[in-house]
Amino acid sequence: MDIYQLLVGHFLFTLMKTDPEWLHKQTISSLNWLAKTSYYPANNCLNHLLYQSLSLQDLRLEQTILGMKFPNPLGLAAGFDKDGVGATLWHNFGFGFAELGTVTYHPQPGNPPPRLFRLPLDQAALNRMGFNNAGAVAIAARLREGKENLNYPITIPIGINLGKSKITALESAAQDYLKSLQLLKDLGDYFVVNVSSPNTPGLRSLQDATMLSQILDVLQQENSTNKPIFVKIAPDLEWEAIADIISLAKTYQIAGLIATNTTISREGLKTQIIEKTGKSPQEEAGGISGKPVRDRSTEVIRFIYAQTHGKMPIIGVGGIFTAEDAWEKITAGACLIQTYTGWIYQGPMMVRRILAGLLTKLEENGLTSISQAIGMNNR
Repeated sequence: MDIYQLLVGHFLFTLMKTDPEWLHKQTISSLNWLAKTSYYPANNCLNHLLYQSLSLQDLRLEQTILGMKFPNPLGLAAGFDKDGVGATLWHNFGFGFAELGTVTYHPQPGNPPPRLFRLPLDQAALNRMGFNNAGAVAIAARLREGKENLNYPITIPIGINLGKSKITALESAAQDYLKSLQLLKDLGDYFVVNVSSPNTPGLRSLQDATMLSQILDVLQQENSTNKPIFVKIAPDLEWEAIADIISLAKTYQIAGLIATNTTISREGLKTQIIEKTGKSPQEEAGGISGKPVRDRSTEVIRFIYAQTHGKMPIIGVGGIFTAEDAWEKITAGACLIQTYTGWIYQGPMMVRRILAGLLTKLEENGLTSISQAIGMNNR
């Protein structure tokens, strides 16, 4: 346990009971300031100090996947940096890649607050943010500026998570995703079709084979530069539905799958009442992230790996707090992994701890590269 968990996390989360969305906004504002003023000598030194303290470089952790070079397999999941304000900074926090968004074509405020809650007893979060973001035009401008910053360039793969605008009818979803891709296709290293958030009405119905095929078809027609496109799926799908998505992914030559999004299940939660609302989690809308989704997401990873014989890249996300959590997902079949909720609870040193733990796991198993561990418990 480090100083973040002992003092900062305990003080802000437990004693002060700081509103999680307010705290998130302050963090994003700080990142925005740091990104815009990185050319100042003092801020350049701060960025260098962050990198030295929080990152861990080792050739055994490096991979080249779908033409992208990842310095390590641990990335920042979508949802934290919705508008890409930290795109030039995430490598300083030790991440091997970062996924921005979710981005919608139309700017939108999201659902009314309160819409983000901590569940400390469960090491979880409940959110119903509703894809609040500045829109595809705004993030395109920011990323273009970041790519032109020769003094402080983006140095890790950047993914862009695409969602449907709330005002767009379900039958027009494909065109909505397409418009976002047209604006962003030259600015992301890979793209994600998010059809699994529980916080946009009807969105999860787009995981249906007929609806999803329409979206994938128009995106691949537009994807002239062959950028990798992933589909992010829900943990609550039945195996048959996941198998259908795998089949579609093969048909439309989709690069891979992300397993998984947040869950609508409330099974096994220790939290009885959410203090902010006075209601139980069962009465509150939204998706649960963190430890409650850990095991299910790993099961889904294992299923996809088996169904595809290990030939389809899988990004594993859900409940990663420790090196053991990360190792379970990698050995189940994930070539890359992501964290968000765990990073909030564990603090910025978590990335380095997990990477160090993965190196220990490699040594214990007589492996010389993280790629050798992918799916090793699922072969």
